[in-house]
Amino acid sequence: MMTMEDRDGFIWMDGEWLDWRDAKIHVLTHTLHYGMGAFEGVRAYETENGPAIFRLDDHTNRLFNSTKILGMKIPFSVESLNQAQREVVVKNNLKSAYIRPMCFYGSEGMGLRADNLKVHVMIAAWEWGAYLGEDNMKNGIRIRTSSYARVHAHPSMAGAKTNGNYVNSMMALKEAQDHGFDEALMLDSEGLVSEGSGENIFIIKDNILYTPHLTSALPGITRHTIFTLAKNLGYKIVEKNLNCDEIYNADEAFFTGTAAEITPIRDLDGNQIGAGTRGPLTEKLQTLYFDCVHGRNTDYLEWINNGRCV
Repeated sequence: MMTMEDRDGFIWMDGEWLDWRDAKIHVLTHTLHYGMGAFEGVRAYETENGPAIFRLDDHTNRLFNSTKILGMKIPFSVESLNQAQREVVVKNNLKSAYIRPMCFYGSEGMGLRADNLKVHVMIAAWEWGAYLGEDNMKNGIRIRTSSYARVHAHPSMAGAKTNGNYVNSMMALKEAQDHGFDEALMLDSEGLVSEGSGENIFIIKDNILYTPHLTSALPGITRHTIFTLAKNLGYKIVEKNLNCDEIYNADEAFFTGTAAEITPIRDLDGNQIGAGTRGPLTEKLQTLYFDCVHGRNTDYLEWINNGRCV
């Protein structure tokens, strides 16, 4: 079985291209111990003009925003990281790709008081299909309300895509899978719907889209994409405090995320949602989304033009 470590290819690290198997760090790397770091999940899609990264600028800007919240100064420019992400697709001969930029503290020091730490940056890319399975993109997934709450120590932390926050997500996902479900639905400390383990959530009722406020959820780039697409199609979107009962009684529901893309939800806690499969509006948005990322819809080419990897 191929591991993430044992692959052919190249990884960008601190401005240099390393052989995939040589891109290693020390066991006393600070972020490995304390979780202080920020990352992005980015996708490149095949288009008729070669691979193109979807909303590259937005992802890189969010990475810089995350590190600013953490007080980490990236020693590279936005354009340098954009170019490295375009090049990592080309150098690894990928037609489509999942791209992982990450900023982390190195092994220059140890302990919470370490003040000599340097910010390092790595970028890798590999082939990755439907995150939640091809069949689930059509028929929908089953999700379970998690006993793990989405809680952030400071409101600003909800807007940062930080390494340490995902321990909470991994525990929630494992709990859901252990009970036979595909994904977790996380609530906030008030018992209101927050997000999935790594996805934003939308529900549809009477052709109106509803989604939770971002108080305790990541401001997803795919979430923003859906806002744009749905509004341009003439649909109303309402951000509100959402509870589980509203999901049980929804006509349709779906997750959004760079990895998850647009994944229908057919069941919450054993309660069928709508017809128990992908709904018509979800399918419509899903189709439009894939037309955009593959460059087939010329109305939204600005989302891929700067990400072209040729």
